[in-house]
Amino acid sequence: MSQPGPQGQPGSLDEGAQQQLIQEIGRTIVRSLPPGWQEVTVEYRALGEHHELVARLLAPNGTVIPLAAPPGVAELFAELRHGMYQADRGTWVSALYRLQRPGSYTVDFNGDYQPNWHTAPPAAAFAAELARYPRPAESTPEWLAAGAGGTEPVLRTAEVFDDNGRPITERPEISPAERDRVVEYLERAPIVLAARSYDTDRLDPNRSPAVPMTFHTDGSWIWPGAVGYYLRQHGVAPEADLVAHIRSRGFQVPEVDEQTREKAVAVITGERRG
Repeated sequence: MSQPGPQGQPGSLDEGAQQQLIQEIGRTIVRSLPPGWQEVTVEYRALGEHHELVARLLAPNGTVIPLAAPPGVAELFAELRHGMYQADRGTWVSALYRLQRPGSYTVDFNGDYQPNWHTAPPAAAFAAELARYPRPAESTPEWLAAGAGGTEPVLRTAEVFDDNGRPITERPEISPAERDRVVEYLERAPIVLAARSYDTDRLDPNRSPAVPMTFHTDGSWIWPGAVGYYLRQHGVAPEADLVAHIRSRGFQVPEVDEQTREKAVAVITGERRG
């Protein structure tokens, strides 16, 4: 979905005006809620003229119920995004507004990680974003720069084993607090190639074969299923650049289109033939 951008100079809202607009968004959301509501989240995602608005009600039993987008809220979010622009950082691309009864609310802004789009923005949206909200190169995320340049990201392949066929263990350790989140990212990313059998655990050969013979991709990297396995079972960290990439995405796996999946398969099979 697209919408025209707000008028006026980007970055025109001072902190007080931003808070007033945030509160107005909250009041507008509340006016559209059904009686007896307890908790609701509204997420706004935008890039160039592309925007999405997703509203969800959390029932007392934990059930998540989709809600119709509150009228007028998208325009208020767009105004806030426009007014919060900073020349050295750009502006945010997604905002999550959480309201809890009777009057508690939080708002989280994301200016670095690619949102989990419901519908992928058109190619023109990336260039339009940087034209309207320019950022220095060092503050421009890889995914945004690649899209704005009209180039396909280069798929990097993670290495698991050394020349002797053993997992590479001399890498920076991952803290226990992050380990599960990295493993989840590695294992949730789409599988593009898989065998029906399992490989032997090379750090515990007496264990029944349990290493998945799969390949995953998130559209930027390709890695064998062994990467997640050895991290989960033995604490063997992936290479540092892949871990940094996962952190830069906020541990959120993006949508990967069919063309990118096919490209990943071509990279994998080409390397295995080579």
